[in-house]
Amino acid sequence: MNARNMVVNCVAYADGRRLREIEIDEISEILAQQQAFVWIGLHDPTEALMRKVQEEFGLHDLAVEDAHHAHQRPKFEIYGDCLFVVLHTAQLIDDEVHFGETNIFVGPRYVVSVRHGASASYAPVRARCENAPELLAKGPGFVLYAIMDYVVDNYMPIVGALEDDLETLEDRMFKAHARRKTTERIYHLKREVMAVRRAVHPLLEVCDQLARYATGLIPEDTRPYFRDVHDHVVRISESTENMREMLTTALQVNLSLVSIGQNEIVKKLAGWGAILAIPTMVASIYGMNFEYMPELRWRYAYPAVVAVTAIACVALYRRLKRAEWL
Repeated sequence: MNARNMVVNCVAYADGRRLREIEIDEISEILAQQQAFVWIGLHDPTEALMRKVQEEFGLHDLAVEDAHHAHQRPKFEIYGDCLFVVLHTAQLIDDEVHFGETNIFVGPRYVVSVRHGASASYAPVRARCENAPELLAKGPGFVLYAIMDYVVDNYMPIVGALEDDLETLEDRMFKAHARRKTTERIYHLKREVMAVRRAVHPLLEVCDQLARYATGLIPEDTRPYFRDVHDHVVRISESTENMREMLTTALQVNLSLVSIGQNEIVKKLAGWGAILAIPTMVASIYGMNFEYMPELRWRYAYPAVVAVTAIACVALYRRLKRAEWL
């Protein structure tokens, strides 16, 4: 991937309005202007590009390393006058939840977002900010809110799709025979729900810290926006927790239904085995080579034995039917 593809956008803003797209080498010149700030969007950048951005803004080595390798859990850290925020992103692709990572550097005069893996483009976020100059004028703190809000909102349809899958599984469990595939699907769905929860739940602490402690880079009038993100995270977290509990119950119910189904099969086999035992026993008796058996010389012995055997089988069948074994 060449540098042009890795740098999705590099734009300068002043007083809440877009100035122009710039090259990375122009950043120092733009930052020399009063009230201007730069918003750079990177996608899977190389180490060389990250080092170049680091030189322009004076980013901390540890934060740059984390942003390049993208192996962090969602978190919030402060390096001098720079906020470093890690978010996990998610996309639903072919009914599978794929996760990515976004690392955001926020300074007094810049915002650098670094995307890795599965993630929607942040072009809608930029357009939303540019269409609200009075909010964009609040500076990099508002851009951070806009990105976080967009990432969290993208979890909403994923959680909705998982809830639909759960309802489908519940219908399938009770309307069809419990099968191993259903158990596998429940386990797979539970794993996806837990993955979403692990990605979202740490954002509760991140939003709380941003709303309370990051007063230097997050202006007072911007902090309520992070409480709004916090509310969305709480809603998603509660939904995933409810689904987790329901899936645990569904797994137990499905296993119980499998056991009940097996017991029903065993009962039917035992019932038919008992019915077949009657003619088997009669046939085995008459299969013996005894010379003196009174019935052998009676003209109606054969029909009588067949009739008695049939009556006994029917009587046992009706008894087992009433007992719901058949």
